Amino acid sequence: MNTVHSKMALAAILCQAILGSCWLAKTYVVVPQSPQYLLRSPDSRDTPFQDVLREYNGFARGGPSIDLRPQMQIRVENAYYEKGASRKGLKGYLGTEIARYEVGASGLLLLSVVPMSGRPEGDRPVQDLISTAQLKFHFYRLYFEILFNRKTDSHGSVLLGAQKLADLDHLSADLAADPEAACRKSTERCTVFPEACSVSVEMKIVVNARAQTITWGSLLSSIVTAPPKQLRMQRLSGRRLVGVKLDLRDQNQLRLPLLPDDHIEWK
Repeated sequence: MNTVHSKMALAAILCQAILGSCWLAKTYVVVPQSPQYLLRSPDSRDTPFQDVLREYNGFARGGPSIDLRPQMQIRVENAYYEKGASRKGLKGYLGTEIARYEVGASGLLLLSVVPMSGRPEGDRPVQDLISTAQLKFHFYRLYFEILFNRKTDSHGSVLLGAQKLADLDHLSADLAADPEAACRKSTERCTVFPEACSVSVEMKIVVNARAQTITWGSLLSSIVTAPPKQLRMQRLSGRRLVGVKLDLRDQNQLRLPLLPDDHIEWK
């Protein structure tokens, strides 16, 4: 091995030992392919655009649930009605309250609450729909809609929490077998949201140096809304942000799905 290569190898070893990752790290690269474009990661793994979200947290479009990972957020919007109203449609509708939570390494953090005036006495405020006990788990899974009773057509979103992934899978199996019994047996680990409550998944990214909250599943094209003159994008690789190489002449590359903490600068 010549002297130059020896120095490069030594630098890489020292960088890995001291920092846990090397400053010579590669970037992500978008690779045009047919029928699906690929995202090549710094470790040279190729992921079709349609599988980027699945690789991140197992998400499948049209699936019944989504696993919540750190830096993802949930938006809980609960509707309130006059006493005695059916709580469906507009009859007796009074307004909504909104609570946003961020998923952390050790639980859910309440970020903000938008209250309403005149909430009916006795109705729980939106931030109380998730109990204090449910805020302290390591793993979460959100079911978009679960049917609890076919006769009464009662249904709602469900949030499951557990300290271990195996326990979360076990609870999910119980929920699939008998939703009412599963949540009745594990009230601290199972939150059933009211029928008039909508729960959506969001994430935080940074656009032109400003934090922005967007809907889970958004594409780069939802941010870069016109052919850019300049575009710089960074994505987490481990704990570090690394670049994402894009060809600005190819607008199909803007169909790249976004992930939490993506950094985008464009004009």
